[in-house]
Amino acid sequence: MLKVIEYENSLNASAKIAIVMSQFNSFVVDRLYEAAISTLTAADVPENSITVVKVPGAFEIPTAVKALLETSKYDAIITLGAVIRGETPHFDFICNECARGIAQLSIDFSKPVIFGVLTVDNSEQALDRAGDEESNKGAESALAALEMISITKQIHD
Repeated sequence: MLKVIEYENSLNASAKIAIVMSQFNSFVVDRLYEAAISTLTAADVPENSITVVKVPGAFEIPTAVKALLETSKYDAIITLGAVIRGETPHFDFICNECARGIAQLSIDFSKPVIFGVLTVDNSEQALDRAGDEESNKGAESALAALEMISITKQIHD
């Protein structure tokens, strides 16, 4: 018989989630964070099951993610940040290393680490992606975390 593994929201109440968020560009990241928390609590994830870690910038996100993964306490980690292109190649280095680090940690630890770091050309693009809940990447990241928690738990059962 064919077995299909897909999202089951019955696991949300037991989910342990960490959010690692950059403090740089907080005018955008705070909006992502608010939408992520709203989405998680609306999906019955208790607030006391959510841990928030604030780091200076996007480059520091992978280090905090690794420390959290090493504790084995979390079913998923959501990363939130905003890297806005400037006049130097600094943007490229930060975006590439942040994404590479997050992806590698997810693979190494076999845990969902959701990439909710915006990489945009300007502030307008950043605010568009941190707008209302329908278009907010923080909300999308929270939903992705819940789906991946459900999927990975079913795979391991």
